Amino acid sequence: MRRLLPVTLIAAVIVPAVFATDQSRAKSGKSEIRPQIQNVSRENTDMVFLERADELYKHRTDSFMIVNGNVEFRRMGMFMYCDSAHYWPGEQRFRAFGNVKMQQGDTLFVYADSLDYDDRTKLAVLFAEPPKKVTMINRDVKLETDFTFYYDLARELGWYNQFGVLTDPDNRLESVAGEYSPPTKDAVFTDGVVLNAHSKSDTLVIRSQALYYNTESKIAELYTPSEIINRRGTIFTSAAVYNTGTDNCELFDRSTVVTPEGRFLTADTLYYTRQMAEYTALGNMELTDTVRKVQLIGDYGYYNETVDSSYVTGHALMKEYSKGDTLYLHGHQIESFLKVDSIVTAADTIAGIPESLTVDSTHVSVIYPRVRFYRTDLQGICDSMRITEADSMLRMFVSPVVWNGERQISGRQIAVHFNDSTYDRVSLPDMGFSAEHIEASHYNQISGKEMTAYFTDGNLRHIDISGNVELILYPEEADSTINKIVNAESSFLSADFVGRTTEKIKMWPETTGTVTPLFLAKKSIFFLPKFRWFTGIRPSSPADVMVIPKEMDELMDQARNNSGL
Repeated sequence: MRRLLPVTLIAAVIVPAVFATDQSRAKSGKSEIRPQIQNVSRENTDMVFLERADELYKHRTDSFMIVNGNVEFRRMGMFMYCDSAHYWPGEQRFRAFGNVKMQQGDTLFVYADSLDYDDRTKLAVLFAEPPKKVTMINRDVKLETDFTFYYDLARELGWYNQFGVLTDPDNRLESVAGEYSPPTKDAVFTDGVVLNAHSKSDTLVIRSQALYYNTESKIAELYTPSEIINRRGTIFTSAAVYNTGTDNCELFDRSTVVTPEGRFLTADTLYYTRQMAEYTALGNMELTDTVRKVQLIGDYGYYNETVDSSYVTGHALMKEYSKGDTLYLHGHQIESFLKVDSIVTAADTIAGIPESLTVDSTHVSVIYPRVRFYRTDLQGICDSMRITEADSMLRMFVSPVVWNGERQISGRQIAVHFNDSTYDRVSLPDMGFSAEHIEASHYNQISGKEMTAYFTDGNLRHIDISGNVELILYPEEADSTINKIVNAESSFLSADFVGRTTEKIKMWPETTGTVTPLFLAKKSIFFLPKFRWFTGIRPSSPADVMVIPKEMDELMDQARNNSGL
């Protein structure tokens, strides 16, 4: 019958020890296993030392020893504790049981129910019995798993592959597989990754299939299709660097930001700064407002979520599709912002009504310089434009020109009013001029100091002019032919139109003019002094708004020079 022979270890037994059998005792039939202390440096990188245990046992036929009670192993700076262990000194490996703990200095601890360690691979494999968990603690970082945990002593790297959770003071991260390096503070998570921030004042959730995270910098890196959710909206990205401590982020590869208000921002690269509450977009920026039905496109721009403002430049294009037909607008720069007005109503002491404050807001878009726009029923150019949502007005400045069919309208300023799906009024408050091409070199022309034209379904229905009215008109005969020209002047004019036919004209208080048969008319009376028919600069398609003709540049420069701008 085999016997287990107890050996009481002294305080500093060093293993691997040389276990010898006393020959004299062997001859007498008695045997004893005696530890012999080796004079070996504890910093030896190729050895595992048994530093302490209450008891040591060994079956003569077994390849391992059994150590019990306050067991302590050491491999360089890593100490490993347990209640009992099987130990193979020749193979430099052991299997530990009960209250297992790995400790390196005062910063790294790993707790488990059992541990397998093989120094040939430098790999520790730890297990826990449910409901316990294998737990690694590195200062203020905790990593837990219900299943197997691996720790490579050579690389100082721990990992799991059957679900685990890492927490630090700021975030909680869970995944099916993950690894963590205590020296570098780097963590890598794969498969079903979810990051949740601990903040009670904000929301941050990141979902991905692969996430790199540093517990010291609080920076998360994403390289697979991922979703980032915070109180400002949701980000869809395949490549991002997100600082969970500051909420600043860098987004690459055409990432998209979706705000709670229904705005979509996409670009080749996006930078978000929480302090400014602003996204900076580089390369192929697209900002779509699904509520206002407006889209901004350009090479570079920004969007500020706090003041609801945006800016775009570099092949800048604005699409406005709230009116049914899409309006395409181009300018070197396009800005859109929320304008807030405060109206103070004085108190009425007699009626007992206190002073009140009314806050009104509207969206404003500013496009400049070299503005061109296209809609199927309306086209135009100017050097700067302002669109206000509250009054549905499009205001054009510096040599504005608008075309509607064969009609051209110009002046120092033009204001177009939109009603539902179309425009219904065009105002020219200063030096308005309207010309309509009839045939060959014949044009209906009207000019005046102030002019307002009214449209129905895109067709001119009525016009009012006040001050310095001048008129050239080619009346149509019953058979739709034209055989005379009317030249007239007055102070005021009111006219109604049906299609291209002038239904009624009223001029007052005094009118001077002539009616001349065309075969007797000289070319000198064909045109008003302000007449200028612009050819080659009218936008002909949505794509054509992006092309600035030389003639348009010259027109804008001339207007600015004349006005001293």
